Amino acid sequence: MKRVPENELMNEPQQVKVYSEADFSCSDNAFLQNLDEFLQSVNKSPVEGTRIVDLGCGPGNITHLLSKRWPLSLVRGIDGSEAMLDIAKSRQNNICLNNKSIKYDCIDISLLANNTNYIGLNADVVVSNSFLHHLHDPSCLWKAIRKLLVPGSFFFHRDLRRPSSTKEAIELQQKHLPNAPSLLIRDFLASLHASFTVYEVKEQLLLENFQNFKVREVEDRYLEIYGSV
Repeated sequence: MKRVPENELMNEPQQVKVYSEADFSCSDNAFLQNLDEFLQSVNKSPVEGTRIVDLGCGPGNITHLLSKRWPLSLVRGIDGSEAMLDIAKSRQNNICLNNKSIKYDCIDISLLANNTNYIGLNADVVVSNSFLHHLHDPSCLWKAIRKLLVPGSFFFHRDLRRPSSTKEAIELQQKHLPNAPSLLIRDFLASLHASFTVYEVKEQLLLENFQNFKVREVEDRYLEIYGSV
């Protein structure tokens, strides 16, 4: 199945509303668990002052979980959609998270990748969830990662992987989102078509010279990319 890119940003009011109300707790918790296991495997335990960047944070689901898991860390959520960040900031206030532990910035990934103004925006741990497949040019992510990471820092990304056919994509939707709102079903199918295969991601990493990054298949629809510099 050929890749069909989707919209890079989620700015539609109805789209923002549906995503902010959807329950992604199962996949979000799985993301955090696998991230935690990865950090433990490399003897990295975020402590006070550890800088964690959640790239493509959307409405802040993962950002909030990171702050709860490592409350002494400095967590920064970055996204190109002001509408999504408005939701994230509202949630932050509503659940009384320590406002000093989370900061949000609206920065387009292409600017972060190519603009020298963001060279000083560094992190000890960079994470992203379901972000790569949104990008028309995946090299933007790897260029941004190159700027964010410093020697000894770590990267962890979880995303959908593209199935072999539209038939398989529909079967995955019927299995995992059988009763979801129509907009979520539409976007899930679009995301599956826009996602990359493990082979394609490995090729991207080779081109960007991320020799220490690994890619693995997870469950029936995900891939994870992780490593250090």
